[in-house]
Amino acid sequence: MQISDQQDTGAADVTRDVTFTLPADAIARPENAAHFMRLKPVGRRVTIAREDKPLAQSDRAVWLLEVGRDLYDPVIYIPLDDVQASLETVTDKSSECPLKGMASYYAFEGVNPIAWRYAHPFGFAAALADLIAFYPHQVSITVHAESNG
Repeated sequence: MQISDQQDTGAADVTRDVTFTLPADAIARPENAAHFMRLKPVGRRVTIAREDKPLAQSDRAVWLLEVGRDLYDPVIYIPLDDVQASLETVTDKSSECPLKGMASYYAFEGVNPIAWRYAHPFGFAAALADLIAFYPHQVSITVHAESNG
């Protein structure tokens, strides 16, 4: 892939061609390979709580690492099966990501929203279908020191 970048140097415009190869496990938009993500196992137990109330615990959590218009902060996603709390669907909120699809949002005990997921992601992002992420400013996310089994 080549990316041309016009830079304003105060003089003549400079064009750079950058070539890179996506990692084999990258999930990319077919029409824009420069917008991509990778899912990588956390490899440790992850606990999610809100004011000392446990919401989820998982040994199968993954980091979602995304590059698009920026290098986005990593996000921990966990399997839905590892959520112990009863989350309520937020019916008046949704958003669309060009890489992942349509996001649904969830509330917990008046915290709206507390989490989101892509229940029906684009086909190339199907790995997200059974995962959910929590807003780090709404919960405590602990990645435990001990490694998995």
